[in-house]
Amino acid sequence: MPVQRWDLTEGAGSLFREFDRLFEQLASPMLNTSSWAYGYPVDLYETADNVVLEMAVPGVHVQDLDVSVEGRQLTISGTLPNVADEGRRYWLQTIPRGQFSRTVSLPASVELDNIQASVHEGLLTLTMPKAAAAKARKIEITSG
Repeated sequence: MPVQRWDLTEGAGSLFREFDRLFEQLASPMLNTSSWAYGYPVDLYETADNVVLEMAVPGVHVQDLDVSVEGRQLTISGTLPNVADEGRRYWLQTIPRGQFSRTVSLPASVELDNIQASVHEGLLTLTMPKAAAAKARKIEITSG
């Protein structure tokens, strides 16, 4: 009985082209500047007294960040400067450069006048005290 060999590379070119096409379709919305914010990971959580947001902003200078709150909408925007071309020929480029903006809905009302913001080692931390109306309260129960 003759041995038949399978050529696993046959058709692989079209498979890779199909993967490339699919990737381009999925990634294309993220290639515009306003969507670059999704390259900056965010954690948003609350404690008994605060709403806290942490956002990784490596390489972004403090003076290039802007934070604003309107109602329960928090917006963080900034710029990671482009680098000089210097004859570079990229093989891979995934660092989000240029302007970015991201808006998140806060889970509770916050005291706008008491928000604290800091950047340490590329991590932006916003500590936002909850408004009195948003804090959990114990309700006293009486019998009778």
